Amino acid sequence: MHSATVPGRFGPPPWAERLGYGGLLPFGIGALLVWLVWPEAHPYATAALSAYAAVIISFLGGIHWGVAFSRPEPPASLFVWGVVPSLVAWVAVVMPPSAGLVIHGAMLIACYLVDRRIYPLFGLSGWLKLRFRLTAVASLSCFLGAAGT
Repeated sequence: MHSATVPGRFGPPPWAERLGYGGLLPFGIGALLVWLVWPEAHPYATAALSAYAAVIISFLGGIHWGVAFSRPEPPASLFVWGVVPSLVAWVAVVMPPSAGLVIHGAMLIACYLVDRRIYPLFGLSGWLKLRFRLTAVASLSCFLGAAGT
């Protein structure tokens, strides 16, 4: 039996893991730049980190729409939750970075906590280890960025 058909066994292929880890580069670089750039460039570094966090948070919500699309009768809750991260990220990106980056970090954690509950229901628990690692680094980067503002 193919592993993708076994509930709870479907996980990321190696290339997806590499892409996920590569997606952390803007978080790490952004947080570092917040602390290292001269004052004139500081607003650009914080805005870039906040914007990237918002994009990723929106992506995490979109995954729930993708899961729903793959089901003949998806629960409405997948669609509802799928838009919440984008709305929160949108609010956070227009806030001052000291607050917005904290909200981004908290939202990344909230997305992971929801995914811990939802993914196993759809046979996706194999992705949770990667999701945890990515969430830990991304949220920490947002919190460090906020601390540097």
